[in-house]
Amino acid sequence: MSCSCHSGTSFMNDIITTMFNKKFLEELFKPQELYSKKALRTVFDRLAHASIMRLNQASMDKLYDLMTMAFKYQVLLCPRPKDILLVSFNHMDAIKDFVKDTPSILSQVDETYRQLIEMYTPLSSGEFQLIRQTLLIFFQDMHIRVSIFLKDKVQNSNGRFVLPTSGSVPHGTQVPGLIRIFSCTGEELTRQQFNNGGNYNAALREGSFEIFGDRVTKLGTNMYSVSRPVETHMSGTSKNSAQHTKVSAAPNPLAKEELNLLARLMGGLEVEKPGNTDSGFRVNLFATDEEEEEALISRPDELSYGVINIQATKDQQANAELAKIMGEFTESGDQSPGASSKGDDLLAMMDGL
Repeated sequence: MSCSCHSGTSFMNDIITTMFNKKFLEELFKPQELYSKKALRTVFDRLAHASIMRLNQASMDKLYDLMTMAFKYQVLLCPRPKDILLVSFNHMDAIKDFVKDTPSILSQVDETYRQLIEMYTPLSSGEFQLIRQTLLIFFQDMHIRVSIFLKDKVQNSNGRFVLPTSGSVPHGTQVPGLIRIFSCTGEELTRQQFNNGGNYNAALREGSFEIFGDRVTKLGTNMYSVSRPVETHMSGTSKNSAQHTKVSAAPNPLAKEELNLLARLMGGLEVEKPGNTDSGFRVNLFATDEEEEEALISRPDELSYGVINIQATKDQQANAELAKIMGEFTESGDQSPGASSKGDDLLAMMDGL
């Protein structure tokens, strides 16, 4: 595949097609333990390989940091555990809007809606709370500072998020501020008002859990609609946020709509066309080359990963490294003779996409 208008306007379609591939989704929807951080990163990198996009190590690290911290923020601020599903539907709605003119991919997205509704809408509040706590435990040690969160004052300088003391209360609950005392027979005896310390209001309606409908919550929608640079910094670093030169917000015309969606889901992106004639193009998430080099040097070893070159052709060396990491997908316990592990199935399936 050459670097042409067709490739520029199709790389996001390639990623979405892989994400919603039937066999891939079958693996993801199987009951299983939560993936490790390294396994999640491996799947994230492999999905990026589905397109002709190129990311070096520093840019891939930054993109992954933006994705994880944005999702952590969304899960943490869900008014009810069940609203995690509404967040996922907001993600799905944005993707569906992007591929609305591509029927083959649109059918894959619609099928995913159906599976999400069938599997998760019958769950109880307690089961959603368990899912939410499991996700938060997974992210609890990740405190990467993101410039947009810092500027909006929803994240502290130590990388921890700030819980709001205003806005709508969870649907089906009352605004705090009233204590009612009942007798042993259930008769209300007295009422007492108190200051709740915030500015809350009742939820007007519940978000829709159907394929179509108003999700009400803004969590999971475009957080980067205002064009501005997005920076990530490891919490605890002694360096202050670097002063960046102003960069044109105009996207590469070959991939304008695709980058709009990527920005919608993960953050603002800047595209640079490579000087050589290699197929594909390079996505740079830093304002300057100097900033990119500084991020690469300052990133802790435990959070660093190998250089990622995303090409249209398969990278055999990457597949060999991926095979080692995919061992983490193996379920604990003995397996019956001839049975393959979940990781092997997933790896073989993704190789065939």
